Amino acid sequence: MYVVIARWVAREGEEADVERVLKLMAPISREESGCREFIVLRSTVEPRTYLLYEVYDDQAAWLAHRETEHFKKHVVGDAVPRLETRTFAHYEILA
Repeated sequence: MYVVIARWVAREGEEADVERVLKLMAPISREESGCREFIVLRSTVEPRTYLLYEVYDDQAAWLAHRETEHFKKHVVGDAVPRLETRTFAHYEILA
């Protein structure tokens, strides 16, 4: 299993559009063959901060996710320009 934790911080005033993209992408991403989980969280302390918890079969499945048409259209084309920051961390499940 390959786990990705993505942290997005929306630009001020862009929260609604970022949430729209995340709510659109979550169910689409869950339908991808190599995706096991795709959970979107919003901070209760910093409401412009979102955490994406993604679990894939392997790194290749995550890379394939990033090449999908819906990722390019909605994440790269719509959400990314609305973000202040976007970071990733990669993990493996130990137990």
